[in-house]
Amino acid sequence: MGSVRTIMRSGSRFYVDPETAIKVPGVTSVVGMLPKPFLTFWAAKMTAELAVDSIDFVSRMAEQDRDGAVDYLKGASRRYTKVRADVGSEAHDLFERMIRGERVAFVAPDLEPYRKHFAEFLEAVNPELVRAEDVAWSDAHEYAGSFDAILRVWLDEDGKPTPDRSGTPHLLIVDWKTSKSTYPDVALQMSAYAHADRIIDAEGNEFAMPDLDGAAVLHITPDQWAFKPVRIDRDVFEVFLTLRRVFTWDRETSKTVIGRAIAKSTKIVTGTQRRAK
Repeated sequence: MGSVRTIMRSGSRFYVDPETAIKVPGVTSVVGMLPKPFLTFWAAKMTAELAVDSIDFVSRMAEQDRDGAVDYLKGASRRYTKVRADVGSEAHDLFERMIRGERVAFVAPDLEPYRKHFAEFLEAVNPELVRAEDVAWSDAHEYAGSFDAILRVWLDEDGKPTPDRSGTPHLLIVDWKTSKSTYPDVALQMSAYAHADRIIDAEGNEFAMPDLDGAAVLHITPDQWAFKPVRIDRDVFEVFLTLRRVFTWDRETSKTVIGRAIAKSTKIVTGTQRRAK
């Protein structure tokens, strides 16, 4: 059996079962059904700031190529998102190598703060890696997604890590985040992983999803890091399942609910119009 592959369809990611070839939507694409009205204002602000900060350049560009100037301005938020996504991908690769025990001493300057903070996390928490970068697959609800890690951490009675592993062991599903802040929808994402039926690793081997004690997000920015617990209970998961139904509505059902017209207006062509042809 091969590994799980992914495909993009209409802007959404789908996971393909290596054995049955069944396609299911990715967890991130399902969570993307959550309304985000603030993005409209954020994108407008990015465009406005670019226009003001580079007004002379944009003005000269518009004189030569108006459409090009428009494309340059409206692409401001997209370019920023891509840059952040690239940094996030590189950081995630770095974190995976480090959590697997690879000693990473030198990285590019823009990644050095992330390396430093992840190393501090490893020292302060001293987790045991159970799984990393495998796919969680739900047969019951038809979705899949790649999670960052399942870790075993030892906590004291107050829920604080004991790096000497003297506390009580807890099996946690963990997500690395390098965004500006941690947002509530991470709970939807992680509850989906935790409530999946099985795990598929990079070689296509399958394992039952273990009984987890909880979830946590490791939020790392160039300035600081924080390890935070995340709720993944049934109430949170039910919200994800609602979004899963919305995904089906958006991609499939909505295209079937309006039928072809059974009556409509008739366009009258006058004699004058016919003679003018």
